[in-house]
Amino acid sequence: MPDDIHDEFASLTTERLQSLFDATDYVAEDDITTTVLLALKLGRPLLVEGEPGAGKTELAKVLAAGFDTDLIRLQCYEGLAAESALYEWNYTKQLLAVQAGRDTSVFAEEFLLERPLLRALRHEGERPPVLLIDEIDRADEEFEALLLEVLSDFQVSIPEIGTIAADEPPIVIITSNRTRGLSDALKRRCLYLHVEPPSVEKERAIVRRKVPELDDAVAAAVCGVTGRLREEPLLKPPGVAETLDWARALTTLGVGNGDRDGDATLTESDVRTTVGCLLKEVEDVERLDDETMSALLAAADDSTV
Repeated sequence: MPDDIHDEFASLTTERLQSLFDATDYVAEDDITTTVLLALKLGRPLLVEGEPGAGKTELAKVLAAGFDTDLIRLQCYEGLAAESALYEWNYTKQLLAVQAGRDTSVFAEEFLLERPLLRALRHEGERPPVLLIDEIDRADEEFEALLLEVLSDFQVSIPEIGTIAADEPPIVIITSNRTRGLSDALKRRCLYLHVEPPSVEKERAIVRRKVPELDDAVAAAVCGVTGRLREEPLLKPPGVAETLDWARALTTLGVGNGDRDGDATLTESDVRTTVGCLLKEVEDVERLDDETMSALLAAADDSTV
């Protein structure tokens, strides 16, 4: 691959990007591959929305691994402030400098503590990093406004120092679970991708890639059960992440990896004893009555036909 990342992106094709996804076991359909390709070529942030567990965060991890660069992650939360996202001053070090009578400004760069956004802009690696701004919908509108300068010009203004701009703009992935609407100003600065919940066939392909030791019939049954669970009025339906957790748990217990005697099939006991991998609310667990369990096991059987 070319040494210059921009040359690499300029020559990047959907086929090469798909190969990157395949090499990292990320199952990407054409709309995902094309939108990611455009974001890379145009140098635009990519806003990825979808249900929890749909693979939004994993996309950023895959790009960092595929392009052999660093992943810098900013996890958003309610009340997130500039000091946690951009920078803050090392007050202890400033105080020590004053007490020592040093002839230097306490607002020199040596006293600056980088947080994820500033660290991504000042990254000194051979390639620009992947900046993951995860679950932006958890932060408030004031934080969105803070992001606009970063996303528009890939720079940040520090009153005591001046403007710091990125030599090489990072690859920016912003995720949202759609718990609230985002501002038009933020959306205008991004390309947009909505990740749909996976079909049974796609989820099965994901499980086979991520948990290759799992028997194919059991993998199909696992996806059949999780797909059927999503039809129930659950407080928190299982996402792909929960499906993978469950598949790994089953193999750990010897189900579907050749360690357990008998047929490689899912039993009611398997489901009930490992349901904590799939459901994370007590109300959802309590919905697994005999009728629902029969429907889940029927879905498991149907998926293996």
